[in-house]
Amino acid sequence: MTTTTYTVNGMTCGHCVSSVKEEVGEVTGVTNVEVDLATGLLTVASESPIDRARIASAVEEAGYELAGRS
Repeated sequence: MTTTTYTVNGMTCGHCVSSVKEEVGEVTGVTNVEVDLATGLLTVASESPIDRARIASAVEEAGYELAGRS
């Protein structure tokens, strides 16, 4: 099990959080997604490490930008 935390830019409401959770949750191998609107933190749990580009792509599909890994 692997857990990685990222920062997402541009989220302003609960709908933003839902969109990011839905898109990232569809990435193969992801087992859990947590999003904190106040801090912009995205925590992704997965069976094994997932390439950052795949997470970034899912976040962009939701309409937001991945700022970096914390």
